[in-house]
Amino acid sequence: MEEFELPQIKENEILAKVVSDSLCMSSYKAASQGTDHKRIPNDVADKPIIIGHEFAGELVEVGSKWAHKFKAGDKFSIQPALYYEDGPVGVLSAPGYSYQHIGGDATYVIIPNEVMEKDCLLAYKGEGYYPASLAEPLSCVIGAMHANYHTTPGSYVHKMEIVDGGKMAILAGVGPMGLAAINYVLRRDDRKPSILVVTDVDQARLDRAATILPVDFAKERGIDLRYINTSKMESPVEELRAITGGYGYDDVFVFAPVKPVVEQGDAILAFDGCLNFFAGPSDPNFAASFNFYNVHYAYTHVVGTSGGNTDDMVEALDMMSKGLDPAGLVTHIGGLNAVIEATKHLPEIPGGKKLIYTHINLPLTPISEFATLGKTNEVFKKLAEICDRNLGLWSVEAESYLLANAGKL
Repeated sequence: MEEFELPQIKENEILAKVVSDSLCMSSYKAASQGTDHKRIPNDVADKPIIIGHEFAGELVEVGSKWAHKFKAGDKFSIQPALYYEDGPVGVLSAPGYSYQHIGGDATYVIIPNEVMEKDCLLAYKGEGYYPASLAEPLSCVIGAMHANYHTTPGSYVHKMEIVDGGKMAILAGVGPMGLAAINYVLRRDDRKPSILVVTDVDQARLDRAATILPVDFAKERGIDLRYINTSKMESPVEELRAITGGYGYDDVFVFAPVKPVVEQGDAILAFDGCLNFFAGPSDPNFAASFNFYNVHYAYTHVVGTSGGNTDDMVEALDMMSKGLDPAGLVTHIGGLNAVIEATKHLPEIPGGKKLIYTHINLPLTPISEFATLGKTNEVFKKLAEICDRNLGLWSVEAESYLLANAGKL
């Protein structure tokens, strides 16, 4: 953790205050891999970057070039995947990985010209800040849904997207990103599956998912949602296929880089089924078997996505402004002082998203421990009461109270 002065902004830059940042497993990979990571500049040891790419805040000072489009006080989110040819590491440059003066784990940042040039500085008109921080992870699952494709018999035209009214499975699907995917699927109006099967081997996480995103709500949306613990099945592939009457699944999303899970996903594909390998492995040699007999005769296929694009971010922010609350992703709250150790040990910390408020000091704290801490601290007591009124979840009310009373923690 360092304190330093930001330079004066140029006419094509914007000074911004960061309020919240959601820690991402990709930041753990960046911290672990250093210059081996594709988005980290080779000179990072001499010119350190600011980490964190799922952030939100408000604009403080707008350079003259962008004064026609943005103004001080605007709330914002950022699409970090710039794919900008002239960035610090070329086409893979991204805030939170590649820049000295912009990243989510800071109090103030300078937004460089290329972010605006690429239309990656996005207005957020909803309440609070944390939903905008979580727009980036939500955009990743939105992009994954849009990237799935199916074939047209007798032609070479691919139909993009999941099958409307089809059968979908999300495997290892009750982690943070899996919850984001379920939430998105349940709230889409343009297309949705008729059956959505979500699997995991952790019953506690399955139960939490069912509380946050209940089966009854899915039924109201016309979706037969089932949470299934595959560790309790004698033959998961046979039993998962049986749910579909032996048809299989049109769209299968794999949310863990685990060989047996990938192979299970392949085995439950329907004719012309698409397997989306969503979870990015750390091991560059990660591999799993795929049934190529079915590739040839049953038209099964695989696709992978890494992040969303700007359109996906805009869709995420729009859905949040219309009521999609991503609070179910968040299990821990912390201050800027918690970032370093939390990022370096992210795979070892249970639960969902770790949400950082960059202008406060607070150890990384599970929401579930607020009530206990509240026995000796009035702020935590009040936060526990607010969260209890919201199914144990974070909320705009909790965020506002924390920011107003952080000095009393």
